[in-house]
Amino acid sequence: MKCPYCPNLDSKVIDSRISRDGSLIRRRRECEECGRRFTTYERVEEPLPAVVKKDGRREPYDRLKLAGGVRKACEKRPVSTANIEALIDRVERWVLEQGEPEIKSADIGVHVMQELKAIDEIAYVRFASVYRSFRDVNEFVDELKQILGKPKP
Repeated sequence: MKCPYCPNLDSKVIDSRISRDGSLIRRRRECEECGRRFTTYERVEEPLPAVVKKDGRREPYDRLKLAGGVRKACEKRPVSTANIEALIDRVERWVLEQGEPEIKSADIGVHVMQELKAIDEIAYVRFASVYRSFRDVNEFVDELKQILGKPKP
């Protein structure tokens, strides 16, 4: 494993820990050249489906893209990094459980919104406003009314 502090490629593992759900291994490493320590994470690489976009394009599933959208929605909200990572893990597990070679981005978006709604309603509305591409303020207000439990007029 390449040291992030120097160009050395040799490091030794000092400590390994398995995550609570067993899907991830955290390793503490020490560079054999400069002696500095760093952390790496290891997870099983599972075959993830292609994502079918609204316009019909297909692209590989991208955990970082999903994480970026969720983090943006949770920005300046009382949602911990651990909660965000757990949400992303749950969504990714759900995608894998579908067992299909392709999955619609719309289906992933709906699942993310369900997860966000349970964690933080403001983050949910932020994500929904981008995901659903509200055309005007009235659509946004209708979404808020649904959250507040008020029926649409």
